[in-house]
Amino acid sequence: MKSNSLPLKVLSINEIYNGDKLTYEVPIYQRNYAWEKDEIATLIQDVYDAFKVNKEYYYIGTLVSFHKGDQVYEVIDGQQRLTTINLVLSALNIKKENKLTYRARKKSNDTIQSIPQFNVDETDSGIVNGYRYASEAISDKISNEEHQGYKDYFLHNVQIVHYQVPKDLDLNHYFEIMNSRGEQLEKHEIIKARLIKELTNKDKAKFHRLWEFCSEMNVYIQQKYRDLNIFGRNHSDLRISNFDELPDVDDSHGYTTIKSLLTEKELSHKPAKNEKPDTFLPIIDFSNFLLIVLKLTLINKKGFIPKDYTLDDKELIREFDKVKNDIDRKFVKTFAYNLLKAKYLLDNYIVHHSNDEDTIDSNPWKLQKWIKDGKNEYLVNLTEDLDLQDKLVHMLSMFEVSFTARQRKNYLFYCLFHLFEDRNTNKYFKFLSGLAEKYLKDVYMVAQKLNQINTPNPGSFDETILIDNQLNISAENKSLDFIGIYGNGSEETKGIPLFIFNYLDYKLWLKYVKELRGEKTRESSKIRKDFFSNIGCSDFGLKVFEQFYFSRTRRSLEHYYPQAWATGKNGRLNQDQINCLGNFAMIGSAANTSGSNWSPKSKLDHYLDASGKINQVSVASIKFMIMMQICKENQDIRDHGEEWNFQDILAHQIKMTDILLN
Repeated sequence: MKSNSLPLKVLSINEIYNGDKLTYEVPIYQRNYAWEKDEIATLIQDVYDAFKVNKEYYYIGTLVSFHKGDQVYEVIDGQQRLTTINLVLSALNIKKENKLTYRARKKSNDTIQSIPQFNVDETDSGIVNGYRYASEAISDKISNEEHQGYKDYFLHNVQIVHYQVPKDLDLNHYFEIMNSRGEQLEKHEIIKARLIKELTNKDKAKFHRLWEFCSEMNVYIQQKYRDLNIFGRNHSDLRISNFDELPDVDDSHGYTTIKSLLTEKELSHKPAKNEKPDTFLPIIDFSNFLLIVLKLTLINKKGFIPKDYTLDDKELIREFDKVKNDIDRKFVKTFAYNLLKAKYLLDNYIVHHSNDEDTIDSNPWKLQKWIKDGKNEYLVNLTEDLDLQDKLVHMLSMFEVSFTARQRKNYLFYCLFHLFEDRNTNKYFKFLSGLAEKYLKDVYMVAQKLNQINTPNPGSFDETILIDNQLNISAENKSLDFIGIYGNGSEETKGIPLFIFNYLDYKLWLKYVKELRGEKTRESSKIRKDFFSNIGCSDFGLKVFEQFYFSRTRRSLEHYYPQAWATGKNGRLNQDQINCLGNFAMIGSAANTSGSNWSPKSKLDHYLDASGKINQVSVASIKFMIMMQICKENQDIRDHGEEWNFQDILAHQIKMTDILLN
C-alpha cells in the first residue's frame, strides 16, 4: 500500500547547502530560472529586515524533492527559490559544499558553476542576471559593518521546510495530495474577513462585490462596475461620494461562513459577449495597494504618524492590527469607499504598462481613461493637451522605474493623496514637478537623510513631504552640495541612487521639449547648437529625444569606463575615478550583461549598431547617448584608449549636475 505521509524537516540554509554532500538536480521538465530583480531584491530585503530586528527565524518557503539515491535529490518543487538561494550565497561569497545541477542543461550547469567570472562559452542569461541582481541588492542594502552578521543570519536563521517525497509515492499522486490540501488564506483575504464581519448582510454583499472588483489590478474598475450612477453615462468620472451610494446587491446567497465571504464569485459582474476587458500590467499588487488605501484612510486621524507606517505587504496584518480598536461599521464603509476611489484614480490617473514588450518605436507607458459611449468602449488620453499628456507620462514613469519595489512606492501614495482632493491635470503636473524637486533637494541632497550607501533612511520621505500630515512639495534646501555627498572621482563614493539618474534623464528630455520640440530647427541653427553645447556634446540628432521613454529594462548602472579596466593591466583610471556620476549611466540589464567589460570605444561601436544585435531600448538613456557622443568626437583626435578619460568624466559631470540642480 502506498503511503500518503509527506515526511518533512525544517532546515537552515547552511544545512541545505553545506550538509551531507548532497546534489540537488533540477529535472528537464522544469522551466528555466526566471526570478527578476524585484523578486530577488525583495527576498534580500525581507531577510535583512528580519536580521535587523533579530528575529529568531525567517522562513523562506518550501522545497519538495525525491531521493534518487547516491545523495542525489530531484527537485520537484522549489527550484526557483533554491536557485535564488544559491545565487545569494555566491553574492555573499559563502562557500557551498552541496551542488545544484540542471539535468540535460549544459548551459545552465556551466553558468552556475562559473560564478562570478562566467568564463564559459555560453551562459544562461537568467542565472547571470540573477547573480548580478543579488550582488546589486546586497551592495545597495547591507553596509560593510553589517555584512558578516547578515551572512551568519542568512546561513543559520533563514530556514526552509523540506518535504522528501516517499520512494513509493508516484509524482502524479503526490500532486493530487497537495492540491487536495487546499491553499492557505492570503493576508488580504484575512483582512477582508475582519472588515466584512462589521457590516450588515446587505452591506456585506456590496462590500464583497467592491473588494472583488478592486482586486483585479489589471482591469479598469469602470469595466467591472457598469452602473451609470457610479461612473456616469460615459463611465469616465466617479460620481458617488460614499459607500452607501453604491447600488444594493442581491443578498439571496446568504453569506454566513468565512469560506463563502472569501471565495463566492457569483456576485461578480458577468460581461456580455461584446464586452472585452482592457487589461494592462499593473504597477502594484493588491496587498500593497490595500496598505496605501489604509494610509489614505488614516492620514487625517489624530495621532497618526506617517513615517512609522510601512507599505511592505508582509506587514499588512500588523498595520491593520494597530487600528483594530477603530474598526467598526463606519470605519469599514469609509475604507471601502476609499478603496473604490483609489482604484479609479490608480487606473485612470497613474501610468500603467501595456501588455506589449518594450520597443524603440512606441512608449508602452499609458495614461488613459476608460470611456463607454453607447455601445462603443475605448481609451482616451487623460488630457487632450498632447504636450501636457506627454509630460505627465514621462514624469510618472520616471517615478515608477525609480521605485519599482512594492514597499517603496511612497510617490504613489502622495499622488493619490493629491488626487483625492484635486484632479485638475495642469495642477497635477505642477504637483508632480514639485514632488520630484522636493525628492531631489530635500531628501537626496541632505546627507543626514541618507544611509551609509546614500539610500534614503526609513521615514525620510514622509517626514519631508508630509508636514502635519499634509502635502508639502516646496523645496527648501538651498545648500546643494552634490560633490560633498556623491563625489566627483577624487575619493571613494558611497553610491548614487537610481532616482538621480532617472530624474536627470527626465530633465534632459524636458530641456529638449522646452527648447527644441515643435521648432523648425536645422542642425546648423544657433538654437540647436546652443542646446547641444549646453549638454556638453556635439549634435547627435533629435530622434533620441523623440523616441525616449523610461523603459522597464533600464535597471542597471553602467560604468562607461569599465570597472575591469580600472584594476587590470590596461588600467588608466582608478576605482574612485570611475565610480562617480560622470562615468555612470542607466542601461538595460541585458546590455549591461553583454558589454560591462567592453572598452568605451567598443561600447560605442556596439551600442550604436543599428543591426539589432543590441536592443536599442536597453541603451535608451539620454545621458548615456551624450557620453557616447563625446567619445565619438574624441576617437578621431586622440590616441587609441584615450577616447574617454578622467577629464571627460569631470567635464561631463559638471554639465549634468548643472542641469540636474538648475
